[in-house]
Amino acid sequence: MHIGQDIKAASILIVDDEPVNVEILQELLEGFTDVTGISSPTKAVALYQEKDFDLILLDINMPQLNGFQVMDEFATVAKEIHPPILILTVLKDRETRLKALTKGASDFLEKPFDEAEALCRVSNLLEMHLSQKLLAKYNNTLEKTILERTRKIEKSQFEVLDCLSYAAEYRDMDTAKHTVRVGWFSRIIAEQYGFRNDELDVIQHAAPMHDIGKIGVSDTILLKKGKLDKEEFELMKLHTTIGAEILGRSNARVMKFAKTIALSHHEKWNGTGYPYALVGQKIPILGRIVALADVFDALSMKRPYKEAWPLEKILDLLSKESGEHFDPHLVKIFINSLPAILAIKEEYIDVEEN
Repeated sequence: MHIGQDIKAASILIVDDEPVNVEILQELLEGFTDVTGISSPTKAVALYQEKDFDLILLDINMPQLNGFQVMDEFATVAKEIHPPILILTVLKDRETRLKALTKGASDFLEKPFDEAEALCRVSNLLEMHLSQKLLAKYNNTLEKTILERTRKIEKSQFEVLDCLSYAAEYRDMDTAKHTVRVGWFSRIIAEQYGFRNDELDVIQHAAPMHDIGKIGVSDTILLKKGKLDKEEFELMKLHTTIGAEILGRSNARVMKFAKTIALSHHEKWNGTGYPYALVGQKIPILGRIVALADVFDALSMKRPYKEAWPLEKILDLLSKESGEHFDPHLVKIFINSLPAILAIKEEYIDVEEN
């Protein structure tokens, strides 16, 4: 019979405790270039762990490990696609066949077998398996292509957000590199919290947008040097909902993250924050992270209306506000991450402090 080039190069493993049976099958499969025959089922399991086979011809009645036990061992080995198993057996009872199928057998070949039938079954199983491998390879390639395109799109979105955050800073020059630092601090905290790697870039670029809503706040309030009165503070608080409205016009992941952050970064763990007085874990985790990063940076940097707080004083405040203003778990993460936090603070220090 005609054997395709891909099938001819397929890797086949024969497992039968009778060496003569292994030899017969090897002769039958002489048209294939990669055939391994073995009469020890335990060695077969070890070999299966080392090499990716495209087809297994497996005897049932064997000492040490029978065919069922061998299949159990095969099933524990991590494989992207497990190869089909062609059972070699003299047993014809329904119970044996059902048990073999349950454990992963793909087809049966009764001993003594017809050579033409055996080659047909081998070729059919190989065609099926090689098609699955080809499809998996195509899907992996497609997935990588989509992921790469998604990353390029997100990179463009990051650039737009970076420009927007810098534009927002021009309304309040006291902030200088505040937004950049908050992005990095948030990334560090999020990484230790357990966010996936692909989410960390998004968080880092979304966090600087936390105060974007201030572009909708009057300059008389935003640039006021003294303390805001009650009415002014109520108007200032609107920057959270304004920011969420600005950022909520896109379905992009980074914009969704940024919207959540803008809306919730002034909520407090004890429910005394704004705009919705959310409590504890009802506050989105992104808002809880940026709240901590934002307050630390605001306290640690010098402003025209205040001096920078000493680190010890800031840490004392964070400890006191753990469970009040801030998520207690995030405060622990922040303190444990302090060396990385301080390194970022030093790298992106405001020009005024040089």
